[in-house]
Amino acid sequence: MRVAILGTGKMGAAIARHLSESGHELTLWNRTRSRAEAVGVGRVASTPAEAARAAEVVISILTDAAAVRNAYLGDQGAASAARDQVFIEMSTAGPEVVAELQPAIERAGAKFIECPVLGSTVAMETGKGLLFAAGDDAAIERARPVLDAMGETRRIKDPESAAKLKLIANTVLMGLSAIAAEVLAAGTAAGLDTEDVFWVLTRFSPLLAARRAGYVEHKYEPVMFALRDAAKDLRLASDVYRKAGAATPMTDKA
Repeated sequence: MRVAILGTGKMGAAIARHLSESGHELTLWNRTRSRAEAVGVGRVASTPAEAARAAEVVISILTDAAAVRNAYLGDQGAASAARDQVFIEMSTAGPEVVAELQPAIERAGAKFIECPVLGSTVAMETGKGLLFAAGDDAAIERARPVLDAMGETRRIKDPESAAKLKLIANTVLMGLSAIAAEVLAAGTAAGLDTEDVFWVLTRFSPLLAARRAGYVEHKYEPVMFALRDAAKDLRLASDVYRKAGAATPMTDKA
């Protein structure tokens, strides 16, 4: 399929490389053009609208709500080129942005799928992401070749729920990461072998295994998850929980 990817940060670049290997025809856009060029696949568009215009499926995976709004609704934004494409929004930007984008896209005759993803860049480069897809059934089926190439898809009842579920997932990830770091340091200080402590931690939470280099070897490059992005996600999550009237004292202290 002809696929546009808006945003070629770590995750966007990983998705682009894998989709290219899977035989899809790509057009990339990034606010900093050189980052799109550095991916080394497909062609590079000058604007989101240019990228979307040539595509059957448009994927966006951007840093935050402001970046998403700019890419879709700004000057030469992707929404201005919407016609009959399927737009797959994968950013962790919160449910309010989803509520803004979906009608803007669908008024033009295109379809909107909210589809956050769980997985590292390694998972996305190998097509092993976990996707939360919500939107029109026919649109999801149209985009199935692209979704299946990226990983396993779970259907969610509506786009705003998919965005909220990603915030739940990231809240759990941040909490696990913090407690794992704390008890690893405490166990080592108490005279335990670091490898033994980490082995126990990964029995409780296998996802920590992918972060072994940082926990055990103290190797922090390349960065897997920037602190600024973690803080942004927790702010979004806390906002959702607060509006729902849910008590989340542990998340609030993070």
